[in-house]
Amino acid sequence: MNKYELLSDIIAPLLYWYPGAARDLPWRREPTPYHVWISEIMLQQTRVEAVRGYYERFLAAFPTVADLAAADDDRLNKVWQGLGYYSRARNLKKAAVMLMDAFGGELPADHAALLTLPGIGAYTAGAIGSIAFGLPTPAVDGNVLRVVQRVCADRQDIMKQSTKDAVTSALAAVYPQTPEEAGMMTQALMELGATVCVPGGAPHCDECPLASLCRAHAAGEETAYPVKAPKRARTVQARTVYLLRCDGRYAIRRRPETGLLSGLWEFPNTDGIQDAAQAAECLARWGLTAQSIAPIAPAKHIFTHIEWHMSGYLCDVETPGGGFVWVSAEAIAGQYSIPSAFAAFLRLL
Repeated sequence: MNKYELLSDIIAPLLYWYPGAARDLPWRREPTPYHVWISEIMLQQTRVEAVRGYYERFLAAFPTVADLAAADDDRLNKVWQGLGYYSRARNLKKAAVMLMDAFGGELPADHAALLTLPGIGAYTAGAIGSIAFGLPTPAVDGNVLRVVQRVCADRQDIMKQSTKDAVTSALAAVYPQTPEEAGMMTQALMELGATVCVPGGAPHCDECPLASLCRAHAAGEETAYPVKAPKRARTVQARTVYLLRCDGRYAIRRRPETGLLSGLWEFPNTDGIQDAAQAAECLARWGLTAQSIAPIAPAKHIFTHIEWHMSGYLCDVETPGGGFVWVSAEAIAGQYSIPSAFAAFLRLL
C-alpha cells in the first residue's frame, strides 16, 4: 500500500475549507510575486505575528525589487533588525541585484529559475510559484510535513531531506493544475498546519477538514506525529560584553563579513567570563583608560545551535579610542543595526 495514497483525497476538502478559514494577513491582500517572496523569506523560522509589522515596514522602505537591489547595507540591516537570521536580508538583496541584472527586475514565473536566486530553496520556490504564479508546485515546510505525516500515518523522520523530497513528490503528483486552485492549495496546507494541525500539543481535530481521512486521528495517535530525531545539544559559549561610554557616546564595531551575525554592528566583547580585574586589563589592551567599571546583569541569547551566556560591564572611559566607532544612543537606535543577541545591553543605553 502506498502510504501517500490518501493525498489525492485531501484536495477537495482543503479547497472548500480554506476560503472561510484563512486569516487576514497583509501579504495575502495583494499577493504580487515581490510581496509573496518577501513574506515567505520573513516567515522562515519566524512567527506570523512577529512578521506582520516587519513586512509592512520593509515594503515601505523597499517597495520594489529595484529599491531593494539599490539598498544601503546598513539601512537594510536596520530595517531587518530584531527579525533575526540576517543572512535572509543579505540574500534578499543579492537576489534583487540578480533579478535586476538577469530578469528585468521581475521574479521569474519558472520554478527552476526561482531556484537559482540566492536564499530561495525548494520550499520558497514552491510557495512563490504556486501563490504568485499559479504553478502546481508544492511548498513543503514543517507545517505541511506535520499535516501529511498525520493524515498518512507516515513514520519517516521529518528532519531528513529524503522525507521532505518524498512528500514534495507525492503532493506534486496530485496538485491542482488550475492557477487559482494551485495557489489556494499551498495556502490551505500552510493554514491547516499553522492553525488546526498545530505543533507542540494536541491538534484541533474537531475543526479539521481532513479529520475523516486522517489515519493518525482514526487511531487516536495524533500526537505521535510528526516523527523527528532529537536535536543535538546547543554549544554554550561564554562572552563578556563591554558598554564603553565616553561623553555620551558608545563604542560599537562591525562584526566580520563571514560567520555568525556577519557584517552587523556589535558592542565590543571578548571570549569567556571576565572578572573586574580582567576587564580593566582588557580596556588597557584596547588603549582605553577607565574612569569606572560597573558590572551589568548577566544575559543569555539562544541561536539555532549556539547559546551565548554573557556577563558585561558598563565602563566610562576618558577618551574614545580602541579602533571602535563611537556614536550616540540615538544614532544606535536610528542608524546602526545591533542584533537582538545584545538586546539586554541595548536597553541600558
